[in-house]
Amino acid sequence: MTSPPERPKGLTAYMTVTAAYWAFMLTDGALRMLVLLHFHTLGFSPVQLAYLFVLYEVAGMVTNLSAGWIAARFGLTSTLYAGLGLQVLALLALSQLDPGWAIGTSVAFVMAVQGASGVAKDLAKMSSKSAVKLLAPTTGGGLFRWVAILTGSKNAVKGLGFLLGAALLGALGFVGAVLAMAAVLALILVGVLLAMPAGLPRGRKGTKFSEVFSKSRNVNWLSAARVFLFGARDVWFVVGIPIYFYAVLSDGTVEGNRAAFFLIGTFMALWVILYGAVQAAAPRLLNAARRTDTALARAARNWAWGLFLLPAALTAAALAAPGPEPWLTATLVAGLLLFGGVFAINSSLHSYLILAYTKAERVTMDVGFYYMANAGGRLLGTVLSGLTYQLGGLPLMLGTAAAMVGAAAIVTGRLGEEPAKAPAP
Repeated sequence: MTSPPERPKGLTAYMTVTAAYWAFMLTDGALRMLVLLHFHTLGFSPVQLAYLFVLYEVAGMVTNLSAGWIAARFGLTSTLYAGLGLQVLALLALSQLDPGWAIGTSVAFVMAVQGASGVAKDLAKMSSKSAVKLLAPTTGGGLFRWVAILTGSKNAVKGLGFLLGAALLGALGFVGAVLAMAAVLALILVGVLLAMPAGLPRGRKGTKFSEVFSKSRNVNWLSAARVFLFGARDVWFVVGIPIYFYAVLSDGTVEGNRAAFFLIGTFMALWVILYGAVQAAAPRLLNAARRTDTALARAARNWAWGLFLLPAALTAAALAAPGPEPWLTATLVAGLLLFGGVFAINSSLHSYLILAYTKAERVTMDVGFYYMANAGGRLLGTVLSGLTYQLGGLPLMLGTAAAMVGAAAIVTGRLGEEPAKAPAP
């Protein structure tokens, strides 16, 4: 008789996975801000800046679809370690960028490196989120609470990464910043390798790739809603708003540029930190422990319609302003911070529902499929961020965000109870 598999030390494993995810997202946020601000100062247009992140999101789609199968086949820890290691290599590669290269060569090189970073991010994300399903307490709203803490703290750390990236760019320059991050992340990878307890699933050899496509209608509808929800965020977040703020804040001097970098990084950091704090508090704010999954699905639809009102109002403000007026900038700051809080409730509900709808034996594949949809939304938002801002400025960009939130609300309304299986004859 074979002995039962060793059960992971839940809290210890959860803390180790969370620490690894924190370290990764700190460098991920810093790298995004470094690339955006550095190449904007080199004269890249909004559309060219969006191109730099396109392969990052394409790689995320492919990675999430395959990473769920890889983790089911080879084990969760293998994909987590691979994600951290690949990010170290991506940072080292980016330090080799030559300022003398032509713009086309620079764009192609950075796109390739960002693609590798996108693979790394989604290997780490899928591993961390799937581990929560297996480690969290099964009673008292434990799953929602643990996933909210992981996701909320991760976003707060990523927010610090935006600030860190802007600060490092001003203090160390582009190459010094990426080398410093590579060194720190490599040390953390070694620490995680030593600290990870045994017991997380090691994979099963018979897993077929076709199993990544879910037969659950709720998983599929929730994945579709995720496309529009995250597309609505990234359509303003990735390129448009940082470039608008740079135009308003910078006076073209070296010191003015540094001040603009710091202020933009601070706003982006505060936005993501607020987003993460509200995510972590979402189970308490929603009284989730006393609500059924069906009730939480209805709440997700209602909160999505509430979110729709914010970019719609900001679009109206942008249309009313004759130019980059101070009152418009102040309205954008306040409105987008409020957007972040309401968006966090939506995102937290989605992150819980995907784990609630999946089963333990296929958690990595359903989570991978769901985050493939997430990456698809980010890809759509990234492309539209540069395109809409260049073609129609703030009104077109914010109006597109409002339309995408409306689509997310409509799709979320399709969630319901899974149909019961037919009885065996």
